[in-house]
Amino acid sequence: MKILCIFGKHAYGDTARGEGYEYANFLPSLRALGHETDIFDSFDRGAYSDFADLNRRLVSAVADMRPDLLFCVLMHYEVWTETLDLLRSQTPVAVLHWGTDDSWKFRQFSRFLAPHVDVHVTTDKAAFAMAQQSGLNNVALSQWAASDAGLAAPITSTECAYEVSFVGAAYGERRSLVEAIRKKGIAVSCFGHGWENGPVSAADVQSIYRRSRISINFAEASWQLGGVRSRQIKARSFEVPGAGGFLLTQVVPGLGDYFDLDREIATFEGPDELEARIRQFLENPEQRDQRARNGHARVARDHTYARRFKPLIADAVRVGAQRLRPEGWNIGPAALEMQTARHRTGPGAAALRSAMITAGQLLYGNERGARAARRLAFEVSWRLSGKHTYSSRGWPGRLFYRES
Repeated sequence: MKILCIFGKHAYGDTARGEGYEYANFLPSLRALGHETDIFDSFDRGAYSDFADLNRRLVSAVADMRPDLLFCVLMHYEVWTETLDLLRSQTPVAVLHWGTDDSWKFRQFSRFLAPHVDVHVTTDKAAFAMAQQSGLNNVALSQWAASDAGLAAPITSTECAYEVSFVGAAYGERRSLVEAIRKKGIAVSCFGHGWENGPVSAADVQSIYRRSRISINFAEASWQLGGVRSRQIKARSFEVPGAGGFLLTQVVPGLGDYFDLDREIATFEGPDELEARIRQFLENPEQRDQRARNGHARVARDHTYARRFKPLIADAVRVGAQRLRPEGWNIGPAALEMQTARHRTGPGAAALRSAMITAGQLLYGNERGARAARRLAFEVSWRLSGKHTYSSRGWPGRLFYRES
């Protein structure tokens, strides 16, 4: 099967933040299933002049490749809902969207996107229940996993190079929790955006997991308006044991559905228990080694992306086949001419953008001001305009391109 993946080569489209998660993990797993894959980089704002250019070039890429499936991971409104509708109505392609952060993004994003794809995949049970209650019958419940290419047998505690490590961006309570245990004399090596060691390659991430006596996972979700944070099962929960590491994770609802929490991984709640659990497994390496072996065996058996993706792809193709679809590929960027005209901004929109950025810079400084203005525009838009936020007429996408 030919699959065109729509996501980024780099995290958030920023080369300084290293390879994107989907690029490093999803592509190898799709290829391991025998699919012919290519990528359309929808995260890189430097590759296109605006969202209209991005959508036109996506249509061209689909027309050129003629894939059987689009495998999308969208951040928010970069691919218009009209573009998805056009591709589904005018070509034989099926569309699968893998939702990220649905513990908080389902309400503001995924519920509006789901009607425009054949299958929307969520990893959040509450979001799945909300979809069912809303009559969104094309939402499938799945979960993060480990890349098949990244599986590696554990080494013993004595062979490890790091005592304790964490790989991931520095935000929220992560900094305070790390500093709390460092003050207790525990050495923690941190890698990723915002940490002293900076981002590392996907291959190095796997090596760090495998060569750490303990790999910490923090489960909090991203910040939301009002300062509310929730916890969610992270991909790291599967990556660490899959790579041969030992996982010590923050408590998160539902994780016990995927692991034996007393035999395959370990959990903590709060800085005091985090310190106690670290000392327990550093002082008892045989316990650490046994759980690392058990966790790896569980992931290799049950929690790889090849295992997750196979039924989801089949489901998307089945649902897509039930639609009335043409057999030909007579489609090109001109098909979005009306949407492109609607997306253009005039002097009034330019003045509004300038005013919002100026206000943002006054409040948050020159570096963060534009992104703060974009975030405010988005938060207001999805609440007031709902589904139109994700269309060509959506004003956050019209006002803010590089900041999105």
